[in-house]
Amino acid sequence: MTDLKGPRDDRWYLSLMSPNTKGPKFAWLDPTSIYINAAAFGDLLDDLCAEIDADDVDVVAGLDAMGFVLGAALAARLGRGFLPIRKANKLCVDTDSVSYGNYSGRTQDMEMRTPAFAPGTRVLLADQWVETGGTMDGAVRLVERQGGKVAGMVAIAMEENPATDAYRSAYKVVTAVMQGSKWQAECNAQTLSSFKTYRADRTFPTAGVTAPV
Repeated sequence: MTDLKGPRDDRWYLSLMSPNTKGPKFAWLDPTSIYINAAAFGDLLDDLCAEIDADDVDVVAGLDAMGFVLGAALAARLGRGFLPIRKANKLCVDTDSVSYGNYSGRTQDMEMRTPAFAPGTRVLLADQWVETGGTMDGAVRLVERQGGKVAGMVAIAMEENPATDAYRSAYKVVTAVMQGSKWQAECNAQTLSSFKTYRADRTFPTAGVTAPV
C-alpha cells in the first residue's frame, strides 16, 4: 500500500469521507467510511502512530462516541490501555462530570469513571474530528481533575480557530489532515472538493488488498 498512499499531506483515504446529507443538526461530514475500508483504516492508523511515541503515553482516552473507534484502535496499535470518556448517565460506576459546548452549540455533559487512573498518568486524548474544541476542553478538565497529564491529542482533523490553536501550542497534536495542506484549508471552510466526485462504492471493504480508485 505504501506506493498508493500519496504524499503525507494528501493521503488517498481522505477523499473517502462523505458529505452530510441530513442537514445542520449533524456534523458537516462523515469520516466513518475510512473505518469501513480495511486498507484506508490501516493507512490512517499507520500515519497517526508514526507520529506518536508510545513511551510518552500510559493510556489512550476516546471521546464519546466516534472517538471510541479511533482511540481503541490506536491503543491496540500502541500497546496501551483504553479509557472511554462518555456522555452523561452512561456509566454504572462512580463518575466525575463536566459541562461543555459541542460543535452544534449545545451544552452537554460528559463523564469519566473515578478513579480512572493514578495521579501522574499520561493520557492521550482521541476524537474523530475537532471542530470548535469544546468537547476536547471537557475531556482535558476531566483528566486533570484526577491528577492526570494530557500527553497529547489525536484526530483525523482539527479545524483551525483560536481554541484549537491554543491546543496546538499547549500539547502535541497529531492529525491525519496536516496543517498547511489543501485538506486543512478545506476543513476550515467546512467543505471538501472531493465531495463533488464522492461515490459511496469507493468506501466498500476491500479486505485490505487494494485502495479503491
